[in-house]
Amino acid sequence: MATVTFDKATRIYPGSTKPAVDSLDLKIEDGEFLVLVGPSGCGKSTSLRMLAGLEDINAGRVFIGARDVTPVPPKDRDIAMVFQSYALYPHMTVADNMGFALKIAGVPKSEIRQRVMEAAKILDLTQYLDRKPKALSGGQRQRVAMGRAIVRKPQVFLMDEPLSNLDAKLRVSTRTQIASLQRRLGVTTVYVTHDQIEAMTMGDRVAVLQDGLLMQVGTPRYLYEHPDNVFVAGFMGSPAMNLLDMSIVDGGVLLGDIVWPVDRSILAKTTGSKITVGMRPEDLEMAEHGIAVQVDLVEELGADAYIYGRLVGTDVPIIARADGRRPPHKGSTVHLRPKPEHVHLFDTASGLRLGA
Repeated sequence: MATVTFDKATRIYPGSTKPAVDSLDLKIEDGEFLVLVGPSGCGKSTSLRMLAGLEDINAGRVFIGARDVTPVPPKDRDIAMVFQSYALYPHMTVADNMGFALKIAGVPKSEIRQRVMEAAKILDLTQYLDRKPKALSGGQRQRVAMGRAIVRKPQVFLMDEPLSNLDAKLRVSTRTQIASLQRRLGVTTVYVTHDQIEAMTMGDRVAVLQDGLLMQVGTPRYLYEHPDNVFVAGFMGSPAMNLLDMSIVDGGVLLGDIVWPVDRSILAKTTGSKITVGMRPEDLEMAEHGIAVQVDLVEELGADAYIYGRLVGTDVPIIARADGRRPPHKGSTVHLRPKPEHVHLFDTASGLRLGA
């Protein structure tokens, strides 16, 4: 097991002037489960492949432990990778698939058998060891791919969207299994996903990327409660945070028919006449006064309901959570007021957070 360090690591693809990954500085602790998350094309898979040695590094370095692995070929980096596609050999049994890398490495048959049995027990695959991949479900194949990584006893696990081929229900149960397994094994793990729910539920820490740049890194709870900028605020959380550009008035910000008080020291940091106000759907409550919203759709989920609407007189969308037993009617107008302790303020021009 080991730490992983990206030291201003940069990747520029041939024919492009814009880095796919731009001076990535990131340290992953020994035994940590770190999730790289962001929209398509943000550089998360490229970062993982740089660590694996599958992509060249144009500038900067990558370390595994104290060892600079930048010039080291993939097979000598002591990592194991789990891909989006399971990449299992169809003509081999589960046991042979799991032990194939050890066989190539010249590990004695008795040790291969022992390691495969240990991994199969951990992954609840013992009864499937003699089957071929075509006789397995998607979730079972994914566990075989995990087992193939586990038997190698690497310093670092790398996982590139391993759950994206599974159906929604299986994805939920499998992500729980992977997170639980990683904590039991204690192996440093770097996990790539575009799904922020996966990121929030699985990672010890989450690193958010956009256009090759690291936007913020922290625990899921910290990113949820203290996003550094508008991008992180809008990306983390489901449904997404409402981000509304509101006018600055004397004493605060105008939210519908009320003035929301904002400290003068925060207002002084703004660079224009507006502030971007962030309010999560779960932090908005119906009130007599506040932001007037015309309800377009009510999504009833049992105990909760989500209101999808627009600010009255505009096309600006807004989402709020409501009591599932007493939701407003479609077409009605409601007033929403944020909970005081959960309002996020951002500079509209720079997108950066204002205040603590």
